[in-house]
Amino acid sequence: MYHILVVDDEPRIRSIIKKYAEFEGYTVTEAADGMEAVHFCRSAKFDIIIMDIMMPELDGFSACREIRKISQTPIIMLSARGEEYDKINGFELGIDDYVVKPFSPKELMLRIDAVMKRTKRSADVGNKKENLIVTLDDGGLKADITARLVFIDGERVEMSPKEYDLFFYMLQNRNIAISREKFISDVWGYDFFGDVRTLDTHIKLLRKSLGRYANLIVTLRGVGYRFEG
Repeated sequence: MYHILVVDDEPRIRSIIKKYAEFEGYTVTEAADGMEAVHFCRSAKFDIIIMDIMMPELDGFSACREIRKISQTPIIMLSARGEEYDKINGFELGIDDYVVKPFSPKELMLRIDAVMKRTKRSADVGNKKENLIVTLDDGGLKADITARLVFIDGERVEMSPKEYDLFFYMLQNRNIAISREKFISDVWGYDFFGDVRTLDTHIKLLRKSLGRYANLIVTLRGVGYRFEG
């Protein structure tokens, strides 16, 4: 089963996560701050990291930045603040999910399972021999879904892991109206919990990454989004 690194300066939070994670059969290593988390990541391998933002020594954002220099281990951020700025900052650093405190431990376990399933699916797709490639606008926009690469006018576009997931999902469901609930269910991989702001934040980041092709993502007021291609 999964080996989880739980990073939080509150022993009570670490204890709750550990209790539920071990019940699911996972192995848990605890770190009390970002500095300790980076140290652990330099000396050991983990399947996923659960990390608080507000911590002494080294905050979660800084720790994530350091970890991403040496590892692409999936990261779920925990925060007592739900501001869009914090979410955008985290997603731009390459985190995989964001959970606002207080949270349901059961929901967190579902999110861990969903992130790990997505990671496995991405690895399985990458092992296929023939790459799935989509081109639009006479090649102006090109996506190699298998290799997780996106090019605009021949220039490679860097995206966060979740931006890639969303973009490739949209490409494979072009010209279809997709509700926010279905996005959450299909891309995040768990039942819809009511926080559509996380999806909207990612869409905003994805539009920014797509530059002149941002308008291909159409907002359907009260429904969701449609990718026109």
